[in-house]
Amino acid sequence: MQDVVLVRIYGNKTELLVDRDNEVKSFRVLQAHRCAPALYCTFNNGLCYEFLQGTALEPEHIRSQPVFRLIAGQLAKYHAIHAHNGWVPRSDLWLKMGKYFALTPKHFSDPELTTEVPSPRCLREELLWLQQHLCQLGSPVVLCHNDLLCKNIIYNKEDGNIKFIDYEYAGYNYQAYDIGNHFNEFAGIDEVDYSQYPGRGFQLMWLRSYLEAYKEHKGQATNVTDGEVETLYVQVNKFALASHFFWGLWALIQAKVSTIDFDFLGYAVLRFNQYFKMKPEVAALTLPE
Repeated sequence: MQDVVLVRIYGNKTELLVDRDNEVKSFRVLQAHRCAPALYCTFNNGLCYEFLQGTALEPEHIRSQPVFRLIAGQLAKYHAIHAHNGWVPRSDLWLKMGKYFALTPKHFSDPELTTEVPSPRCLREELLWLQQHLCQLGSPVVLCHNDLLCKNIIYNKEDGNIKFIDYEYAGYNYQAYDIGNHFNEFAGIDEVDYSQYPGRGFQLMWLRSYLEAYKEHKGQATNVTDGEVETLYVQVNKFALASHFFWGLWALIQAKVSTIDFDFLGYAVLRFNQYFKMKPEVAALTLPE
């Protein structure tokens, strides 16, 4: 087991969804900051890298002590990696969502579920609303993982550390998106249950832990005010909407191109349903004065 390497082969048509050059670039940056395993080689349709010892987590693990604090600390470490040469990073979230929207198929083979998929016109209106609403929140653009589901979190109990794997979607994005996306993943994938989305009390603990680590990595004073936690709470829950929307569009495309045996269309419907369910409550949240 000490000499195991991991070889990953890209799936069918995944280049429509993933920028492979960007994936390797993110991998190298993260490796340079000791946040990723060693990358041994890349080839046309895959990668070979170091195998990380540990356990891929399940939804019940990520809310437990000390695991959630380790996750918050590791994500803070990612977010504190500074863009070099004074370059000011920009998020490509809206560009990517626009691209995904253009790729979504108009017809599906399952007529029952098709009626539950929002219409292209509805999706376009929501995408516009999201961009206008979320761009005003002032969430900083940082280096994000962007796909922090349980299976991408490796916990090494012996060493007491957490590492993230899978950098297909990594890149510069809004800080609050990365955290909101992780909170959405508390619901799991195989048996999705959005009642598991973390409540306000847990979120405030998690966010305070994250902000302390983030400030420490940035070389700032680590005292965190209630106002800072509350601001991040509002930003994160609003950006959780964008995460539902993003993966909803993603799943619609996968429903057409993927060869994996998974109900992508059903998953898309789940994500969009949760988006519309969350939207009124989340849209009403306001940033503290």
